[in-house]
Amino acid sequence: MAISYSGPLPATGAWQEGDHPGQRKFIDVGPIELELGGALPEVRVSYETYGKLNSNSSNAIFIEHALTGDSHVAGLDTEGHFSRGWWDGLIGEGLAIDTKEWFVVCANVLGGCQGTTGPSSKDPNGKRWGSRFPRLTVADQVEIEKRLTDQLNIDRWASVMGGSMGGMRVLEWAVEHPQRVGSAFVIASAPGSSADQIATQSAQIAAIKADQKWRGGDYYEAKPGDGPHAGLGIARKFAQLTYRSETELDVRFGRDHQDGEDPYSDGRFAIDSYLDHHAEKLARRFDANTYIALTDSMSTFDIGRNRGGVGSALERITAPIIVAGIDSDRLYPIRQQADLVSALPHATELNVISSPFGHDGFLIEIDQVAPIIKKALDKAVASIK
Repeated sequence: MAISYSGPLPATGAWQEGDHPGQRKFIDVGPIELELGGALPEVRVSYETYGKLNSNSSNAIFIEHALTGDSHVAGLDTEGHFSRGWWDGLIGEGLAIDTKEWFVVCANVLGGCQGTTGPSSKDPNGKRWGSRFPRLTVADQVEIEKRLTDQLNIDRWASVMGGSMGGMRVLEWAVEHPQRVGSAFVIASAPGSSADQIATQSAQIAAIKADQKWRGGDYYEAKPGDGPHAGLGIARKFAQLTYRSETELDVRFGRDHQDGEDPYSDGRFAIDSYLDHHAEKLARRFDANTYIALTDSMSTFDIGRNRGGVGSALERITAPIIVAGIDSDRLYPIRQQADLVSALPHATELNVISSPFGHDGFLIEIDQVAPIIKKALDKAVASIK
């Protein structure tokens, strides 16, 4: 059933200065010259922490979020967030990542729209970046995360973990900063985007840019409801179909009609309602320019670029890496994780999660993800000793 919302959509779903930050903390990490050209004169990072850092800073874990995620990885802060953290059930006292033992950090990525500098942020003159925001790469994003790490006085992460787009940043950390990673966990990701992934991502970007209300990226002064919500919604519909499996959608919706509607008389099928719901939900909390910037960074990601190829790049890794995939994932098919395992310099195995949910299984199948995370933490403990 579709969810009904009251009130107009905002011009942008981005976090704005003045919003209550909830658990968010903020650090300014300085200017950055970007890999593909351009620069940002100042970068602010929004992050959240869970647990307590020990006296020698050896119990720190860094969590990397996926495309439309953010720093709110666990728990519910009713003052600053409308839903529980995106990996809630894995992080907290007595859970797989036990915050009585571990200090957990999750930061909103560079280019994001939940407190870290991105297209909706203001430049030094007080104007939102919009169309002037430069292109980003995964390497740029990890450089900012490294600076956050330095400012937190953490010399080495016991483990770095993430799925999907977050898994890309985990690999970049392990390759570019091997001495600062004790162990790593990569799930539902790959060392580079495939042609199929680039194609679906390009279509999503095109959908946003085709919306006249995108205004070339300069829509932040538009009145409520006058932003590029239609284009962002279509992009989300494309994405949602890659996040779930064909089997799940068919079993869950089939050819059912939406309640009270007739698809043969201007009504919708139930699957139409499902996609409409996810499109509107994202438009309320996310920024279209951020969607473009981060999606583009995924398309350009190739761990072997300027490093002599994927094999040569992965040879730099010194930390043990735990790799997992979902057997029904059609966005990052499990063969990509199998190829990653084969290419890694240290012997490891592919952990397979059996799920009908497709790519989103890394967010849903908590009971299967938890013991795999435990393997990464065991490696982290061994590296500390």
